[in-house]
Amino acid sequence: MTKLLLAGAAALALLPAPALAQDAAPDQAAAPPADDSSPDQGSMKGMNMSGMDMKGMKGMDMSGMDMSGQGSGTSRLPPNEKMGGTMLGLGGQTMLMLSGYVWPIYTDQTGPRGDDKVYAQSMGMAMLTAPFTGGKVTLNSMMSLEPAMKHDGYPLLYATGEEAKGQPLVDRQHPHDLFMELSGRLDLDIANKTTAFLYGGPVAEPALGPSAFMHRASAKYNPEAPITHHWFDSTHISYGVVTAGVSAPKWQFEASAFRGQEPDEFRWNIETPRLDSWSVRATFAPSPAWLLQASHGHIHAPEAAHPTEDENRTTISAQYNNGSGLSAMAAFSVKDRVPGRNFSAWLGEVNWDLTRRHTLFGRIENVDNDELFPNPADPLHDVAFRVTKLQAGYAYRLPLGPANLALGGTAAAFLKPDALDAAYGKSPMGYTVFAKLSLGD
Repeated sequence: MTKLLLAGAAALALLPAPALAQDAAPDQAAAPPADDSSPDQGSMKGMNMSGMDMKGMKGMDMSGMDMSGQGSGTSRLPPNEKMGGTMLGLGGQTMLMLSGYVWPIYTDQTGPRGDDKVYAQSMGMAMLTAPFTGGKVTLNSMMSLEPAMKHDGYPLLYATGEEAKGQPLVDRQHPHDLFMELSGRLDLDIANKTTAFLYGGPVAEPALGPSAFMHRASAKYNPEAPITHHWFDSTHISYGVVTAGVSAPKWQFEASAFRGQEPDEFRWNIETPRLDSWSVRATFAPSPAWLLQASHGHIHAPEAAHPTEDENRTTISAQYNNGSGLSAMAAFSVKDRVPGRNFSAWLGEVNWDLTRRHTLFGRIENVDNDELFPNPADPLHDVAFRVTKLQAGYAYRLPLGPANLALGGTAAAFLKPDALDAAYGKSPMGYTVFAKLSLGD
């Protein structure tokens, strides 16, 4: 009964669904970028008005509602990236933004370790913003029905991280939790176009790494999580986060305390929050098209497969969005197990809206991973292998008023050491087809 009630609540949240930072309507993206646009500043410059419900907005003071450049949690994106979705006026200056998607997918991952599956990703978010003299309050909720998948999620060759049925997940991507975010943020003006902020909640995202992959325009139509996810943005669902920072149009500095342990396989509940880890992050936007990020954190016992090991994680990234449909990211990360050795990864991804209808996208990533053989009796147990994934995709987009339907597919190939041929085959491949229905893009 509890699961049915939670599923019902999530279904209601998914009807209007999340304000994702990457969901800018492509036909709106050609507007020239405005200098000094910022998620914290009071102007409508760069705001995506597509899909807005204008009812109830008459006479409304829209100051303080520029939401360009907002990523997941407190992360930033290039100021040219705009939010999309449905915006509702609740009286005065209070605004509610609703957005999200339902994403049916079929995947076929070939080779001895491959598998195929029909599944659906989903996410819905409501963001309530209430400006006041000298600042604003923002409340965020994000939910997903992905816990309805089996515990082991979906097939994804060379992906590792988290557990299912008490065993480490290998060649699988775990589903997201029902509650992806339940957080609040308080911004207070301290100087011209500069605010101090306090953010956090029982389910939130600390200041570590670039914006999570599902919130980046460079990955908005890619149906697969990066196999480097646990090097860059695996903390995007953390049970217990407190972040404090200072933000201006071109820069932001912040620090977080958070729970380091990753979510368990029982994804319908909220786990006990605690603050046993920390991180710091700096971001800089030299122009509306660029966002640079560097972060470092100490994560207490993140992986159930390594319960006695902490992790020091360092990431750097550069993101680009020209405001006309081309977005990209390049990133590098090192995670240092304590005790243990270093494991590095790098990632490049791009999304190019060729026209209103046609989009090309792709990703290349390289990772050094020692978790591919979790059985201690296996002779390759704890042996690190460096693997490269090459992926390309296409989406055909159909605008449906405030919603969008994208139909497409991807193909992926891998470069790997010969020592992995016995387990994976000589030339494993990954294929997907999908239909993404979203409110926004």
